[in-house]
Amino acid sequence: MITIAIVEDEEAYAKQLTEYIEKYQRESGKSIRVIRFSDGDEIVEKYTGEYDIILMDIQMKFMDGMSAAEAIRKRDTKVVIMFITNMTNYAIRGYEVDAMDYVLKPVSYFAFSQKLDRAIKRIPHKAGNPVIVNTADGIVRTDTSSIYYIESEGHNLIYHTTDGEIKERAKMQDAEEKFVPLGFFRSNKGYLVNLEYVDGVKDGCCIIKGEALLISRARRNDFMTALTQYMGEH
Repeated sequence: MITIAIVEDEEAYAKQLTEYIEKYQRESGKSIRVIRFSDGDEIVEKYTGEYDIILMDIQMKFMDGMSAAEAIRKRDTKVVIMFITNMTNYAIRGYEVDAMDYVLKPVSYFAFSQKLDRAIKRIPHKAGNPVIVNTADGIVRTDTSSIYYIESEGHNLIYHTTDGEIKERAKMQDAEEKFVPLGFFRSNKGYLVNLEYVDGVKDGCCIIKGEALLISRARRNDFMTALTQYMGEH
């Protein structure tokens, strides 16, 4: 199912977009869920990372669409954002927040359906396992396939990912329960490694992207068993 957020403070436009999406759904056979927000500040405050596409008005009373998009991009680099506007002069700021496109008001169904088609094709492939990480600034949506390993540091967990590091105040034990069924293994007290990225084992360490992460002596046999099993299944 595709989840689309409509962020529009004008009731008439929000209703029209909802009707267009319902029509598109009937014609395309795609399953779509729509969630409505009446201002930019509302989606930013309640952001959950569950959306695939955000249709964002630019001119709104409390927080304009550009500011809302900038706040969302700090938490979610994957969601597809498309502006619904009659203001084309925001193009440069639109590029800064990686907006996919604009739909100009008044909106025709034909133009909207064409652009929605493109937006749906831009949705990241969902074959992996989406994960929501709670950070000091809000939430970050990532995927288990983008995580190299998770490191315990004091009361925090550091996610080492393809997009850089993400810090979350959480316990390694809770992460272990969550990630082990998804192909991770706790190699010692401080590391939870994604078996997908283990390039080798050398001198009591597993090698991930050139880094040597210690495997505790007590877990060494179980680690090798888990790695062998993983490699046999993938």
